[in-house]
Amino acid sequence: MVADDTKARIRAVAMELFTAQGYEQTSLREIADRVGMTKASLYYHYPSKQALLLALIEPLVEEWRREVEAAEQDAYSPSTVRVRLGRILDTMIRHRDACAIVMRDTPALTSVKPILQEMIHVGTRLHAWLAGPHPTEVDRIKAVAASEVLGGAVSSVVTIAEVSPVVLRQTLLDVAMGVLGMTPEPAEGTDAPQVAAQRVPVNSSRVHG
Repeated sequence: MVADDTKARIRAVAMELFTAQGYEQTSLREIADRVGMTKASLYYHYPSKQALLLALIEPLVEEWRREVEAAEQDAYSPSTVRVRLGRILDTMIRHRDACAIVMRDTPALTSVKPILQEMIHVGTRLHAWLAGPHPTEVDRIKAVAASEVLGGAVSSVVTIAEVSPVVLRQTLLDVAMGVLGMTPEPAEGTDAPQVAAQRVPVNSSRVHG
């Protein structure tokens, strides 16, 4: 239990520093100092900075993959697209800080190529499903654009950090459905928010957009 608590503290500090100043600019020594342990002690829990990064973003990727797999089993219609996009958005908001790293810190992802390849694969599957059966080129462009709307806005942890998860979810879902050319109105009883966002501290010295 103590070890689990220590690992949780390490992850929390690492997440804060990675999102505030970038993965490459953050050292394990800095993380260890902030947690209040030696660098050697930190290595006992996470043998490398890459291992720590994986611990931070793997939950997001695993949940995202499960939601895309579930979407692929559904019949394609505006109502199912909205429900599935809502669940994917819930995942992204629950892991909003990890989303910020994934969307905004390319050097971080290049250090963990297997998870990067998994994200590309899952993203491709999501775009294919959003484009619908027998998609035109325009459908495919809209699918990518709708996906980028969600990721880009959720990861904006500076400019809209204070926005409530409920407002963020509803607004982004409406915008994404509009990009897809589908009605923005949810079907009654199918669109209740189920999110609990992790807040990312706003740092005025942050160098990332």
